[in-house]
Amino acid sequence: MEYHFSDRVSNLKPSAIREIFKYASVPGMVSLSAGNPSPEAFPAKEIAEISARILAENPISVLQYSVTEGYAPLREHMMTYMRENHRTGSDNDDILITTGAQQIMDLCTKALVNEREKIICEAPSFIGSLNTFRSYNARLVGVTVEHDGMNMEELEEKLRANPDVRLIYTIPNFQNPSGVTMSLEKRRKLYALAKKYGVLILEDNPYGDLRYSGESLPNIKSFDTDGIVIYAGSFSKVVSPGMRVAYTIAPKPVFQKLVVCKQGNDVHTNIWSQVVCDEFVTKYDFNAHLQRLRDIYAQKATFCMELLDQYCVPKITYHRIDGGLFIWCDLPENADMPAFCREAVQHKVCVVPGNAFLTDENAVSHSFRINFSTPTDEQLEQGIRTLGELIQAY
Repeated sequence: MEYHFSDRVSNLKPSAIREIFKYASVPGMVSLSAGNPSPEAFPAKEIAEISARILAENPISVLQYSVTEGYAPLREHMMTYMRENHRTGSDNDDILITTGAQQIMDLCTKALVNEREKIICEAPSFIGSLNTFRSYNARLVGVTVEHDGMNMEELEEKLRANPDVRLIYTIPNFQNPSGVTMSLEKRRKLYALAKKYGVLILEDNPYGDLRYSGESLPNIKSFDTDGIVIYAGSFSKVVSPGMRVAYTIAPKPVFQKLVVCKQGNDVHTNIWSQVVCDEFVTKYDFNAHLQRLRDIYAQKATFCMELLDQYCVPKITYHRIDGGLFIWCDLPENADMPAFCREAVQHKVCVVPGNAFLTDENAVSHSFRINFSTPTDEQLEQGIRTLGELIQAY
Protein backbone atom coordinates (compact mmCIF):
# COMPACT_ATOMS: atom_id res chain seq x y z
CA MET A 1 0.00 0.00 0.00
CA GLU A 2 1.36 3.40 -0.96
CA TYR A 3 0.28 6.11 1.47
CA HIS A 4 -0.34 9.69 0.38
CA PHE A 5 -0.12 12.28 3.12
CA SER A 6 -1.57 15.77 3.07
CA ASP A 7 0.64 18.70 2.18
CA ARG A 8 0.12 19.95 5.73
CA VAL A 9 1.94 17.01 7.33
CA SER A 10 4.16 15.53 4.63
CA ASN A 11 7.13 17.70 5.63
CA LEU A 12 6.52 17.73 9.39
CA LYS A 13 9.19 16.17 11.59
CA PRO A 14 8.64 14.57 14.99
CA SER A 15 9.19 16.86 17.96
CA ALA A 16 12.88 16.77 18.82
CA ILE A 17 12.01 16.88 22.50
CA ARG A 18 9.58 13.96 22.23
CA GLU A 19 12.22 11.99 20.35
CA ILE A 20 14.80 12.74 23.03
CA PHE A 21 12.31 11.56 25.68
CA LYS A 22 12.84 8.04 24.33
CA TYR A 23 16.34 8.08 25.77
CA ALA A 24 15.06 9.00 29.24
CA SER A 25 14.06 5.39 29.92
CA VAL A 26 17.59 4.10 29.31
CA PRO A 27 18.97 2.86 32.67
CA GLY A 28 21.29 5.42 34.23
CA MET A 29 20.27 8.22 31.82
CA VAL A 30 20.07 11.71 33.33
CA SER A 31 17.37 13.62 31.48
CA LEU A 32 17.89 17.38 31.44
CA SER A 33 15.61 17.60 28.41
CA ALA A 34 12.06 17.38 29.73
CA GLY A 35 9.91 20.32 30.73
CA ASN A 36 8.03 18.38 33.38
CA PRO A 37 7.13 19.87 36.75
CA SER A 38 9.01 18.55 39.76
CA PRO A 39 7.51 15.40 41.30
CA GLU A 40 7.32 17.40 44.56
CA ALA A 41 5.06 20.00 42.94
CA PHE A 42 1.89 18.01 42.38
CA PRO A 43 -1.03 18.54 44.79
CA ALA A 44 -1.87 14.84 44.59
CA LYS A 45 -3.57 14.64 47.99
CA GLU A 46 -5.88 17.55 47.22
CA ILE A 47 -6.72 16.21 43.75
CA ALA A 48 -7.60 12.83 45.26
CA GLU A 49 -9.84 14.48 47.88
CA ILE A 50 -11.64 16.59 45.29
CA SER A 51 -12.11 13.67 42.90
CA ALA A 52 -13.46 11.39 45.61
CA ARG A 53 -15.92 14.04 46.76
CA ILE A 54 -17.19 14.76 43.25
CA LEU A 55 -17.61 11.09 42.37
CA ALA A 56 -19.41 10.42 45.64
CA GLU A 57 -21.73 13.42 45.57
CA ASN A 58 -22.39 14.21 41.91
CA PRO A 59 -20.67 11.75 39.57
CA ILE A 60 -22.79 12.48 36.50
CA SER A 61 -21.55 16.09 36.50
CA VAL A 62 -18.06 14.88 35.48
CA LEU A 63 -19.06 11.81 33.45
CA GLN A 64 -21.55 13.43 31.06
CA TYR A 65 -20.91 15.59 28.00
CA SER A 66 -20.36 19.28 28.72
CA VAL A 67 -20.35 22.61 26.86
CA THR A 68 -17.58 23.62 24.50
CA GLU A 69 -16.86 26.97 26.16
CA GLY A 70 -15.87 25.22 29.40
CA TYR A 71 -17.14 24.61 32.93
CA ALA A 72 -19.01 27.80 33.80
CA PRO A 73 -17.74 28.23 37.39
CA LEU A 74 -14.13 27.77 36.27
CA ARG A 75 -14.57 30.30 33.45
CA GLU A 76 -16.09 32.82 35.85
CA HIS A 77 -13.45 32.30 38.54
CA MET A 78 -10.51 32.53 36.12
CA MET A 79 -11.88 35.67 34.46
CA THR A 80 -12.26 37.28 37.90
CA TYR A 81 -8.85 36.05 39.05
CA MET A 82 -7.09 37.38 35.95
CA ARG A 83 -8.83 40.77 36.16
CA GLU A 84 -8.18 41.24 39.88
CA ASN A 85 -4.63 39.87 40.01
CA HIS A 86 -3.26 40.68 36.55
CA ARG A 87 -5.56 43.39 35.11
CA THR A 88 -6.10 40.99 32.22
CA GLY A 89 -9.42 40.71 30.39
CA SER A 90 -12.18 43.25 29.78
CA ASP A 91 -15.88 43.37 28.98
CA ASN A 92 -14.88 43.00 25.33
CA ASP A 93 -13.19 39.63 26.01
CA ASP A 94 -14.41 36.14 26.77
CA ILE A 95 -12.68 33.03 28.12
CA LEU A 96 -12.47 29.54 26.62
CA ILE A 97 -11.24 26.47 28.52
CA THR A 98 -8.99 24.34 26.30
CA THR A 99 -7.29 20.96 26.32
CA GLY A 100 -3.87 22.29 27.24
CA ALA A 101 -2.30 25.49 25.95
CA GLN A 102 -1.09 23.63 22.87
CA GLN A 103 -4.71 23.56 21.71
CA ILE A 104 -4.86 27.36 21.92
CA MET A 105 -2.03 27.56 19.37
CA ASP A 106 -3.86 25.08 17.17
CA LEU A 107 -7.23 26.84 17.35
CA CYS A 108 -5.73 30.29 16.76
CA THR A 109 -3.83 29.11 13.70
CA LYS A 110 -6.87 27.32 12.31
CA ALA A 111 -9.12 30.33 12.89
CA LEU A 112 -6.81 33.19 11.93
CA VAL A 113 -4.05 32.07 9.54
CA ASN A 114 -4.43 30.88 5.97
CA GLU A 115 -1.89 28.57 4.36
CA ARG A 116 1.35 30.35 3.51
CA GLU A 117 0.45 33.40 5.57
CA LYS A 118 3.03 34.30 8.18
CA ILE A 119 3.47 34.12 11.94
CA ILE A 120 6.26 36.05 13.62
CA CYS A 121 7.90 34.03 16.38
CA GLU A 122 10.74 34.60 18.78
CA ALA A 123 13.95 32.87 17.73
CA PRO A 124 14.35 30.60 19.62
CA SER A 125 10.81 29.65 20.60
CA PHE A 126 8.76 26.72 21.93
CA ILE A 127 8.98 23.78 19.54
CA GLY A 128 5.42 22.61 20.23
CA SER A 129 3.96 25.90 19.03
CA LEU A 130 6.31 26.08 16.05
CA ASN A 131 5.26 22.61 14.89
CA THR A 132 1.59 23.49 15.34
CA PHE A 133 2.03 26.57 13.14
CA ARG A 134 3.90 24.47 10.57
CA SER A 135 1.11 21.88 10.51
CA TYR A 136 -1.20 24.53 8.95
CA ASN A 137 1.42 25.46 6.36
CA ALA A 138 1.98 28.82 7.99
CA ARG A 139 5.32 30.45 7.19
CA LEU A 140 7.43 31.27 10.24
CA VAL A 141 9.40 34.50 10.52
CA GLY A 142 11.95 34.53 13.33
CA VAL A 143 12.94 37.57 15.43
CA THR A 144 16.04 37.37 17.59
CA VAL A 145 15.59 37.04 21.36
CA GLU A 146 17.92 39.32 23.30
CA HIS A 147 18.60 39.38 27.05
CA ASP A 148 15.40 41.40 27.60
CA GLY A 149 13.15 39.91 24.92
CA MET A 150 12.53 40.31 21.20
CA ASN A 151 14.70 42.70 19.23
CA MET A 152 12.13 45.42 18.52
CA GLU A 153 13.99 47.01 15.61
CA GLU A 154 14.18 43.62 13.91
CA LEU A 155 10.51 43.01 14.68
CA GLU A 156 9.48 46.21 12.94
CA GLU A 157 11.66 45.37 9.95
CA LYS A 158 9.96 41.98 9.66
CA LEU A 159 6.49 43.53 10.02
CA ARG A 160 7.28 46.09 7.34
CA ALA A 161 8.70 43.46 4.97
CA ASN A 162 5.89 40.92 5.49
CA PRO A 163 2.43 42.47 5.08
CA ASP A 164 0.82 39.01 5.29
CA VAL A 165 1.81 38.48 8.94
CA ARG A 166 -1.29 37.42 10.91
CA LEU A 167 0.10 36.74 14.38
CA ILE A 168 3.02 37.68 16.59
CA TYR A 169 3.68 34.77 18.95
CA THR A 170 5.53 35.57 22.17
CA ILE A 171 6.31 33.95 25.54
CA PRO A 172 7.16 37.07 27.56
CA ASN A 173 7.83 35.45 30.96
CA PHE A 174 10.76 33.04 31.43
CA GLN A 175 10.59 32.15 27.79
CA ASN A 176 10.85 28.54 26.68
CA PRO A 177 13.63 27.77 25.80
CA SER A 178 15.76 30.84 26.57
CA GLY A 179 14.50 31.65 30.08
CA VAL A 180 14.43 35.34 29.07
CA THR A 181 11.78 37.73 30.40
CA MET A 182 10.67 40.58 28.13
CA SER A 183 11.19 44.03 29.65
CA LEU A 184 8.25 46.35 30.31
CA GLU A 185 9.56 48.79 27.69
CA LYS A 186 9.60 46.04 25.05
CA ARG A 187 6.14 44.81 26.04
CA ARG A 188 4.75 48.27 25.41
CA LYS A 189 6.70 48.58 22.17
CA LEU A 190 5.48 45.18 20.97
CA TYR A 191 1.89 46.22 21.60
CA ALA A 192 2.41 49.53 19.79
CA LEU A 193 3.95 47.80 16.75
CA ALA A 194 1.16 45.23 16.57
CA LYS A 195 -1.39 48.04 16.64
CA LYS A 196 0.51 50.06 14.04
CA TYR A 197 0.71 47.16 11.57
CA GLY A 198 -2.72 45.65 12.33
CA VAL A 199 -1.44 42.31 13.62
CA LEU A 200 -2.76 40.20 16.51
CA ILE A 201 -0.51 39.18 19.41
CA LEU A 202 -0.69 35.66 20.81
CA GLU A 203 0.71 35.96 24.36
CA ASP A 204 1.65 32.55 25.81
CA ASN A 205 2.19 32.67 29.57
CA PRO A 206 2.55 29.20 31.14
CA TYR A 207 5.36 30.23 33.50
CA GLY A 208 4.25 33.65 34.75
CA ASP A 209 3.23 32.37 38.20
CA LEU A 210 6.64 30.74 38.68
CA ARG A 211 8.65 33.88 39.37
CA TYR A 212 10.92 33.39 42.39
CA SER A 213 12.99 36.56 42.27
CA GLY A 214 12.70 40.07 40.86
CA GLU A 215 9.65 42.17 40.13
CA SER A 216 6.60 40.86 38.28
CA LEU A 217 5.74 42.64 35.03
CA PRO A 218 2.26 43.26 33.61
CA ASN A 219 0.91 40.98 30.91
CA ILE A 220 0.82 42.44 27.42
CA LYS A 221 -2.91 41.66 27.47
CA SER A 222 -3.28 44.16 30.33
CA PHE A 223 -2.52 46.96 27.81
CA ASP A 224 -5.14 45.73 25.38
CA THR A 225 -7.68 48.49 24.72
CA ASP A 226 -7.82 47.69 21.00
CA GLY A 227 -8.79 44.01 21.00
CA ILE A 228 -5.50 42.81 19.49
CA VAL A 229 -4.13 40.43 22.16
CA ILE A 230 -5.06 36.77 22.69
CA TYR A 231 -3.85 35.53 26.08
CA ALA A 232 -2.98 31.89 26.78
CA GLY A 233 -2.78 30.64 30.38
CA SER A 234 -2.39 27.11 31.69
CA PHE A 235 -2.73 24.90 34.76
CA SER A 236 -0.05 22.53 33.44
CA LYS A 237 2.88 24.01 35.35
CA VAL A 238 0.95 25.02 38.48
CA VAL A 239 -1.40 22.05 39.00
CA SER A 240 -0.84 19.16 36.57
CA PRO A 241 0.14 18.84 32.90
CA GLY A 242 -1.56 15.45 32.65
CA MET A 243 -4.96 16.99 33.37
CA ARG A 244 -4.66 19.10 30.17
CA VAL A 245 -6.51 22.24 31.30
CA ALA A 246 -5.69 25.69 29.92
CA TYR A 247 -7.60 28.84 29.08
CA THR A 248 -7.52 31.64 26.57
CA ILE A 249 -8.85 35.17 27.05
CA ALA A 250 -9.62 36.61 23.63
CA PRO A 251 -11.62 39.41 22.02
CA LYS A 252 -15.20 38.20 21.68
CA PRO A 253 -15.21 37.94 17.85
CA VAL A 254 -12.06 35.78 18.03
CA PHE A 255 -13.46 33.79 20.97
CA GLN A 256 -16.56 32.89 18.96
CA LYS A 257 -14.49 31.46 16.10
CA LEU A 258 -12.24 29.55 18.53
CA VAL A 259 -15.33 27.93 20.04
CA VAL A 260 -16.52 26.77 16.61
CA CYS A 261 -13.08 25.36 15.81
CA LYS A 262 -12.93 23.56 19.16
CA GLN A 263 -16.33 21.97 18.54
CA GLY A 264 -14.82 20.28 15.48
CA ASN A 265 -11.65 19.41 17.38
CA ASP A 266 -12.63 17.67 20.62
CA VAL A 267 -16.15 18.97 21.51
CA HIS A 268 -15.03 20.09 24.99
CA THR A 269 -12.16 19.81 27.44
CA ASN A 270 -12.20 16.95 29.96
CA ILE A 271 -14.89 18.03 32.40
CA TRP A 272 -13.49 16.11 35.39
CA SER A 273 -10.20 18.00 35.03
CA GLN A 274 -12.01 21.33 34.78
CA VAL A 275 -14.04 20.73 37.93
CA VAL A 276 -10.95 19.59 39.86
CA CYS A 277 -9.05 22.74 38.81
CA ASP A 278 -11.99 24.94 39.79
CA GLU A 279 -12.33 23.33 43.22
CA PHE A 280 -8.58 23.52 43.82
CA VAL A 281 -8.38 27.20 42.87
CA THR A 282 -11.44 28.27 44.86
CA LYS A 283 -11.64 25.95 47.88
CA TYR A 284 -7.98 25.46 48.75
CA ASP A 285 -5.23 27.99 49.40
CA PHE A 286 -4.09 28.46 45.81
CA ASN A 287 -1.71 31.32 46.65
CA ALA A 288 0.02 29.19 49.28
CA HIS A 289 0.35 26.41 46.70
CA LEU A 290 1.94 28.81 44.22
CA GLN A 291 4.39 30.00 46.85
CA ARG A 292 5.35 26.40 47.60
CA LEU A 293 6.08 25.87 43.90
CA ARG A 294 8.19 29.02 43.79
CA ASP A 295 10.18 27.83 46.79
CA ILE A 296 10.79 24.42 45.16
CA TYR A 297 11.93 25.89 41.84
CA ALA A 298 13.97 28.68 43.42
CA GLN A 299 16.04 26.08 45.27
CA LYS A 300 16.44 23.87 42.20
CA ALA A 301 17.28 26.78 39.87
CA THR A 302 19.86 28.20 42.29
CA PHE A 303 21.47 24.79 42.71
CA CYS A 304 21.55 24.27 38.92
CA MET A 305 23.22 27.64 38.29
CA GLU A 306 25.76 26.94 41.05
CA LEU A 307 26.61 23.64 39.33
CA LEU A 308 26.97 25.36 35.95
CA ASP A 309 29.31 27.92 37.53
CA GLN A 310 31.33 25.15 39.16
CA TYR A 311 31.62 22.66 36.30
CA CYS A 312 30.94 24.44 33.00
CA VAL A 313 31.75 28.17 33.06
CA PRO A 314 33.52 29.77 31.22
CA LYS A 315 33.50 27.27 28.34
CA ILE A 316 29.74 26.97 28.57
CA THR A 317 27.96 30.25 29.25
CA TYR A 318 24.32 30.62 30.22
CA HIS A 319 21.59 33.16 30.92
CA ARG A 320 20.67 33.54 34.59
CA ILE A 321 16.94 33.27 35.29
CA ASP A 322 14.40 34.65 37.78
CA GLY A 323 11.70 32.05 37.19
CA GLY A 324 10.43 29.26 34.99
CA LEU A 325 11.93 25.82 34.40
CA PHE A 326 14.67 26.23 31.78
CA ILE A 327 18.22 27.48 31.33
CA TRP A 328 19.68 28.26 27.90
CA CYS A 329 23.35 27.37 27.51
CA ASP A 330 25.79 28.53 24.85
CA LEU A 331 28.80 26.56 23.60
CA PRO A 332 31.85 28.23 22.09
CA GLU A 333 31.18 29.19 18.47
CA ASN A 334 33.74 26.66 17.21
CA ALA A 335 31.93 23.80 18.96
CA ASP A 336 29.75 21.37 17.02
CA MET A 337 26.50 21.56 18.99
CA PRO A 338 24.72 18.54 17.44
CA ALA A 339 27.83 16.42 17.98
CA PHE A 340 28.07 17.65 21.56
CA CYS A 341 24.44 16.69 22.24
CA ARG A 342 24.93 13.25 20.68
CA GLU A 343 28.05 12.69 22.73
CA ALA A 344 26.19 13.75 25.86
CA VAL A 345 23.60 11.01 25.20
CA GLN A 346 26.40 8.48 24.85
CA HIS A 347 27.56 9.60 28.31
CA LYS A 348 24.03 9.16 29.68
CA VAL A 349 22.93 12.83 29.69
CA CYS A 350 20.06 14.24 27.56
CA VAL A 351 19.81 17.91 26.61
CA VAL A 352 17.82 19.52 23.79
CA PRO A 353 19.81 20.96 20.85
CA GLY A 354 19.15 24.63 20.21
CA ASN A 355 18.28 24.34 16.53
CA ALA A 356 15.10 22.43 17.54
CA PHE A 357 13.69 25.77 18.75
CA LEU A 358 14.46 27.87 15.67
CA THR A 359 11.97 28.95 13.03
CA ASP A 360 14.52 27.70 10.48
CA GLU A 361 15.38 24.18 11.61
CA ASN A 362 18.41 24.15 9.33
CA ALA A 363 19.98 27.26 10.85
CA VAL A 364 23.18 26.93 12.85
CA SER A 365 22.88 27.00 16.63
CA HIS A 366 25.59 26.82 19.28
CA SER A 367 23.14 26.48 22.15
CA PHE A 368 21.20 23.85 24.05
CA ARG A 369 18.43 23.86 26.64
CA ILE A 370 18.48 22.17 30.02
CA ASN A 371 15.63 21.58 32.44
CA PHE A 372 16.29 21.46 36.19
CA SER A 373 12.81 20.82 37.59
CA THR A 374 12.55 17.08 37.02
CA PRO A 375 15.93 15.57 38.03
CA THR A 376 16.91 14.96 41.64
CA ASP A 377 19.77 17.03 43.03
CA GLU A 378 22.06 14.01 42.63
CA GLN A 379 21.05 13.52 39.00
CA LEU A 380 21.41 17.23 38.31
CA GLU A 381 24.95 17.29 39.66
CA GLN A 382 25.88 14.13 37.78
CA GLY A 383 24.48 15.47 34.51
CA ILE A 384 26.04 18.93 34.68
CA ARG A 385 29.37 17.57 35.82
CA THR A 386 29.34 15.28 32.76
CA LEU A 387 28.53 18.21 30.44
CA GLY A 388 31.43 20.12 31.96
CA GLU A 389 33.78 17.22 31.35
CA LEU A 390 32.62 16.84 27.74
CA ILE A 391 33.14 20.50 26.91
CA GLN A 392 36.78 20.21 27.93
CA ALA A 393 37.28 18.16 24.74
CA TYR A 394 36.43 21.27 22.72
